[in-house]
Amino acid sequence: MSTNYSDKVQLINGQWQTGLGHDISSVNPARNEIIWQGKTASPAQVDQAIESARSAFETWSDVSFDDRVSIITKFAELLGEHKAALANTIALETGKPLWETLGEVGAMVGKINISLNAYKERTGTVENPMPGAKAFIRHKPHGVVAVFGPYNFPGHLPNGHIVPALIAGNTIVFKPSELTPKVAEEVLKIWQLAGLPAGVINLVQGEIETGKALASNKMIDGLFFTGSSTTGHFLHEQFGGQPGKILALEMGGNNPLIIKEVSDIKAVVHDIIQSAFVTTGQRCTCARRLFIEAGEQGDTILAQLIEATKSLTIGYFDDEEQPFIGSMISEKAALGLVAAQQKLMDLGANSLLELKHIETGTGFISPGIIDVTDIVADVPDEEYFGPLLKVYRYTDFDAAIDEGNNTSFGLSAGLLSDSEDLYNHFFKRIRAGIVNWNKPITGASSAAPFGGIGASGNHRASAFYAADYCAYPIASVEADKVALPATLSPGIKL
Repeated sequence: MSTNYSDKVQLINGQWQTGLGHDISSVNPARNEIIWQGKTASPAQVDQAIESARSAFETWSDVSFDDRVSIITKFAELLGEHKAALANTIALETGKPLWETLGEVGAMVGKINISLNAYKERTGTVENPMPGAKAFIRHKPHGVVAVFGPYNFPGHLPNGHIVPALIAGNTIVFKPSELTPKVAEEVLKIWQLAGLPAGVINLVQGEIETGKALASNKMIDGLFFTGSSTTGHFLHEQFGGQPGKILALEMGGNNPLIIKEVSDIKAVVHDIIQSAFVTTGQRCTCARRLFIEAGEQGDTILAQLIEATKSLTIGYFDDEEQPFIGSMISEKAALGLVAAQQKLMDLGANSLLELKHIETGTGFISPGIIDVTDIVADVPDEEYFGPLLKVYRYTDFDAAIDEGNNTSFGLSAGLLSDSEDLYNHFFKRIRAGIVNWNKPITGASSAAPFGGIGASGNHRASAFYAADYCAYPIASVEADKVALPATLSPGIKL
């Protein structure tokens, strides 16, 4: 996989082409260096990519399941061989530390077997005997699906849509985030090495106009999206009145983490940090709202959290001593968090640890903790996508749960507590698609469904349940020959 620039950044029908749109580039946000350049796909090229996928669909869906699996498992093998190079590219383009990006590529490899198991369990073939016939449940692919990828996990998250879609027999037009085009290009080159036929996956690089051209094309049969709630809502409106198209939306969260009756304060502080600040707060499952009981123990937890957060290592992805926090995706994103913090301060919030933009021209930022207890009613229900943690001091557990539910989102939530009774109570009342007990809320298994409710999704959970939206069920009653029933229905004479 070359690190050299190439004009040919669009993959259409197995051929790398030069974009016919405007110039774009990708920047290493930690060092403010251009690492990729190209031109966006024009609307005509997006149409060509869809036509290519349409032409490839009949052939690819006719390929035997075993032969499709053979190519997909070859892809997993090649991912393992290119693990170091791909992890380096992800780190270079996102600013994430290498320990994180190596884990991301590992998750991409693991996704293959998980997706195969999910396909067999959730969308395989079932045969049931019945008098004089057999009843079958089978599944068919939708056809051509558009996949929109995010920047925070530019390898793993699109892979979570692409692999199940290919297993089911769909063909794909993939539009990655304009902030991570290089990762997408390298992953597509690995698919080519694996022997994926031309047109089965097409890559269109570009910004919002490219995305609009893809989403609005009448020839796609579905769209799988991971990204912001704002864009997801726009797509949902765009697809309104089109029940024939499958739409799977995986969006953000304003996730609560509640603390009550704990004995190991260091463990609590660790899980808060992992929940709030891993990936520099750029996970949709990150804790955004921390509920700490008013009182002596709460004071101790908060004091230790502030000190531990101050000591978190911030640095470059390739530092010999690996940092916990790398750069955010861009300087723009970092400045957006600074502005969000100021907005809360202007409303009357109390800064406990100031979030700071560390280096001009980069995405480097230090984590912030801000107490919003006195302005609860005024706190915007927004996802601040970065390392800014809002603290709520509470006296009533049920009131804390109610405030945790006081959001349009519903992705992840968690309780840190030694009491199982408290957890059972919390579980019954909390409203979220991922609910954890005594574990960071950023921890989600690919062998389980991943998704939320409300503004976090549209009831199309991904991960293990991605198989559900990649194929549609068909019920059949089948017999070897036409035969008269032993007893005719009333009113029939033959």
